[in-house]
Amino acid sequence: MNETPNPTPPHEITAHEITAHETSAQEIAPPSFLEVGDPARRIAYRRTPAAAGGARPGGLWLGGFRSDMLSTKAARLEAHAAAQGRAFLRFDYSGHGESGGRFEDGTIGLWLEESLAVFRALTEGPQVLVGSSMGGWLALLLARALARAGEAHRLAGLALIAPAVDFTQALMWPKLPPSARRDLEEKGVWLRPSAYSPEPYPITRRLIEDGRNHLLLDAPIRAHAPVHILQGMQDPDVPYQHALLLVEHLAEDPVAITLVKDGDHRLSREEDIARLIDAFDALA
Repeated sequence: MNETPNPTPPHEITAHEITAHETSAQEIAPPSFLEVGDPARRIAYRRTPAAAGGARPGGLWLGGFRSDMLSTKAARLEAHAAAQGRAFLRFDYSGHGESGGRFEDGTIGLWLEESLAVFRALTEGPQVLVGSSMGGWLALLLARALARAGEAHRLAGLALIAPAVDFTQALMWPKLPPSARRDLEEKGVWLRPSAYSPEPYPITRRLIEDGRNHLLLDAPIRAHAPVHILQGMQDPDVPYQHALLLVEHLAEDPVAITLVKDGDHRLSREEDIARLIDAFDALA
């Protein structure tokens, strides 16, 4: 893995889906890059170092499916951590945001590999994993990988926002119309209409099949750290019952869940961001 500080950002920017920018691109410093995997993928990241003498755990942002690190929640949480002198790291998976690669080449396994590489190369000491939507699934997979490697001491806590655990199998596959399943079988890809963009986006057979290798809800789940889940009860993408099912599976770890009665999937309102900041602080 090779780290390259602040090169020119790539030209191709993946369309945003469940995000909103706070500032224009001209006001945002260019990212740095980490090369991950073989063949290498250029992973864009932005990192706020801890203040001198800072002892509190840092934070790692794990974004959602087709989201990016410039989301409102990620930017606000990083600003809050910086004000406290805490380290914070956010990055884009391959095929997302400012990272290299094609979105349709991505899988849960590849994005997990990138998450683990970023965690090990760019963070120090205990961290709070903050996972939004698909990032909640990846946060739990990352926690499992760290524990298996004897690195559970690096986990200070997990803050999960509408965690879409096992979403390819539990939330997406059962709802696919016959025409979509036929496209996946015959063409290897289905162009799914988006509620967040005028353009459809590709769902690949590779994504679905690889997702089955990383399912968590078929057995008890260990986070190896305290967990706080924030879940909107008006979420059309990840039903709140899915979050309650996750709580049932996290039987051996301390878990708190905040159900927001009028909350949607994004949970990006001021009151929602305040809840996220409170959860982040309470975990570390």
